Parts: sequence; C-alpha cells; structure tokens
Amino acid sequence: MKFAAVVSTLLLAGSALAAPNTAKRQEAHRRRAEGKSSKPVQYVKNEDGSIKTGMNSNDTFVSYSTNWAGAVLIGTGYTSVTGTFTVPTPSTAGSGASWVGIDGDTCGTAILQTGIDWTKSGSSVTYDVWYEWYPDYSYDFSGISISAGDTVKATVTATSKTGGTAVVENVTTGKTVTHTFSGESSEGDLCEYNAEWIVEAYEENGSQVSLANFGTETFSSASAVKSGTSVGPSGATIIDMQTSSGTTVVTCTDTSSSVKCVYV
Repeated sequence: MKFAAVVSTLLLAGSALAAPNTAKRQEAHRRRAEGKSSKPVQYVKNEDGSIKTGMNSNDTFVSYSTNWAGAVLIGTGYTSVTGTFTVPTPSTAGSGASWVGIDGDTCGTAILQTGIDWTKSGSSVTYDVWYEWYPDYSYDFSGISISAGDTVKATVTATSKTGGTAVVENVTTGKTVTHTFSGESSEGDLCEYNAEWIVEAYEENGSQVSLANFGTETFSSASAVKSGTSVGPSGATIIDMQTSSGTTVVTCTDTSSSVKCVYV
C-alpha cells in the first residue's frame, strides 16, 4: 500500500523557483512525513524456509502472511484488476487498507495498486483514497471523499511494464478519479505475474500497524485480464493473515467472482 520514506523539508524562497510539479513534490513530502509504507507480501515461513500453509476455518487451503490477506492469481500476462467493495466501519482502534493490484507476490520489483485505507483513533475514523506504483510512495486522490458504507469500485490497468492507470469510483456518490502512470522504470518494472484483491496491514514509521477490526470485506464483481481474456479469482492463492506469534487474524475465501475476507 503506502511507501513513504522520511525526508527533510527544503524551503524554497521566491516564486521563480517554482516548477510544474511543485504540488506533487509538496504532496510527496507530506506523504513521506506520515511514514506510511508498503511491502510485497510477507509470507510466514516454516523452519525449512518454505511458505507456511494450512486449512482455515472455511476448509480452504491457504498460505499465511503477516501483512496481506486476500487472493492472488499467479501466472503471466495480468494487465488489469478490478473489484467492488464497501468502505468498512472499523470497530477497534487501528488501521488497514483494501486495494486491488498487479504484482507484489512472485514479482516484487513493482506493484501497481489503488484502493482505500482507514484509521480509527478513539471515536474518530478517517479514510484516504490513494494510488501507488511501488516502490514509489503513494498519493491521495483529490476531489473524492468516502464514508463508511459507501460502495467503491477500484481498477488498475497496466498499459506497459512502466505505465498504466488507477481508477477509483465512489459508486454511492457517482464520483470517479483517475491517475495515469508513465515512465515508471526508475521506480521498478511490472512483471504482470500477479493479480490481487487484498486487505493489508501496512507499515507506519517503520512498524506494521495494528489491524483494526474491519468486520468483513468482500470484493465483488472481481475480475482480472490475463493475456486479453477476463478471468475471475477462482483458483487463486488464498492468503490468510497471521500475527508473528502465529495467531490468525483474517481468513479469506473466493468464488468465481468474489473474494471475501473476515476479521477473526
């Protein structure tokens, strides 16, 4: 989800020093200062280095991760991913994110992703709508707001290994925002090996956030484009989230057109 490195603030004197991407740089500084960052999936490993797997409470064969929960299609030629979900109402303090993306599992050089995050502190809940080309930091979309219970549709499309689009629509309000990526090779090239629908416990200031109890998050109308053909998440690798001590906190299942994740 969110990649951010702490940077020092450079104060510029005079409007003559302004550049067309000043606003983008200022936003970058703000996002970096927040200390939010994302990593590719961090699988739980057995003593022999293999990925820990098992059966969850839904009798689903799963792999375990400490930061991701959801479904990942693994192969080649994935160029688009979409899913529709409801903005959650977290019931405990903490944070989390829901997003769709390309790569980040068997390809860790880049992730094209977009979605939402949430933070509950006391009685206050805040939400962001964002886009990212990992390992670059993320940006919040402007001109769109979301509230608990809103229906959101998120879509990413790779037009090349170094470019693409991120689109988020608040179906409830009818507002849609789009960001176009181009020439991202300096950040990292996509492999187009993975398509995913993910709930994430991201990092903030170098530590993984405490995942808020989000209840249930279901990605409906979930599909991906693989080598020009639309496919659903059925048959994807299912990932359940576990703590470092081995306690399962999120379990997930899939169908031909949906991915459902439940906070335990």
